[in-house]
Amino acid sequence: MNERSAEVEQLRRMVVRLSRLVEISVTLNSTLDLDRLLEFIVHSAADLLESEKASILLVDEHTFDLYVAAATDMKPENAMKLPVPREGSLPGTVFREDRPLILNELSSDTQPVYGLGEVDGEEVRSLIGVPLRVREQVTGVLQASNKRVGIFDETDLHALTNVASLAGVAIHNARQVEALNVAYEELGKLDKLKSDFIAIASHELRTPLGLILGNAALLQESAGVELSEQAEAVLSSAMRMRVLIEDMTNMNMLQVRSAELSLEQQPIQPILQLAKDEVEALVLAKGQTLHFKLPLGPLEALIDGPKLTMSVTNLLNNAIRFTERTGEIGLSLEQHGREAWLRVRDNGIGVPRDQQEHIFDLFYQVEDHLTRRYEGLGMGLAIVKAIAEAHGGRVWVESEGLDAGATFTIAIPLIA
Repeated sequence: MNERSAEVEQLRRMVVRLSRLVEISVTLNSTLDLDRLLEFIVHSAADLLESEKASILLVDEHTFDLYVAAATDMKPENAMKLPVPREGSLPGTVFREDRPLILNELSSDTQPVYGLGEVDGEEVRSLIGVPLRVREQVTGVLQASNKRVGIFDETDLHALTNVASLAGVAIHNARQVEALNVAYEELGKLDKLKSDFIAIASHELRTPLGLILGNAALLQESAGVELSEQAEAVLSSAMRMRVLIEDMTNMNMLQVRSAELSLEQQPIQPILQLAKDEVEALVLAKGQTLHFKLPLGPLEALIDGPKLTMSVTNLLNNAIRFTERTGEIGLSLEQHGREAWLRVRDNGIGVPRDQQEHIFDLFYQVEDHLTRRYEGLGMGLAIVKAIAEAHGGRVWVESEGLDAGATFTIAIPLIA
């Protein structure tokens, strides 16, 4: 081959390598799965340098020793088990001294640790290695062995250095994403623990609190003046605890979507009965009257029973809270066309007309938060709206204004 042909061939090989480096860059920037990324890096390095084998070594975060993270002839799960000491190994030298290394015509008489996943009898004739860096910090080593034709030279070193520069950033990004996914998973577990604790705690508190409310109400009716005042204090504190329990329960329902409903075709009447049973102790404690009316025939719908029960209970708790002692509460179920209307009426403080659209907003309070008389965080009605809409229904309030009472209605589609 004459000198001109040699130059042309050299240029051709350079163009091929540059083109291959561009392809490698694109793939590295679009891959965030760490195992796939490591496999791609070692196979790309071996192909680019026309070597028999390539491997990538990273630093163990606990021991700070190197380990084979991937090699061209090994699966990632096997490679991860191969530690390589930083002292007494060729990749360890590259890592410690932060410099590239080229060794050609290696003797079979010596037995250095190459960090290539060597097995007995395997011959390493030549080796090239470069540091992996992220922001000037050495994080590992990329190396290749056994040039198929000729020896490793400065051109190979330049190509491998380019691959290592791209690989270091890509590995760092993949690890960041992996760590972020682990953090999200842990956050999900913590969120579930929180939700489970709130659900269990609020459920367990309801039974003893119901007994406290019922007995305190009876004690107040039958006791003398002095004891009656003490019973009133118990009742007042118990009712405040009841509001806190409602808020705890509602915390788990701040985001309700249709996909989260466990829908089942069932009659709606038992839902209202369960809600009525839930608030009876509170109605008794406040000396109120609860009127309950159901239609004769069953009305069936595709519903999530527990969540719809919570909605009706929230409306009842709201009515009880904003209705004075000896006031009247109504709970009824009516059919209107192809809908079931679950209605809660009261003769309490009512809702001003200009605020009737806003009371279903999360944390909205009709009263000023500094001067209001009624406890609560303002979550109950927002959750009623979310559950109604998740069922394909709606909720609204009717009131003539202050001191005129209110009627809240949940409309749910019936099964034809």
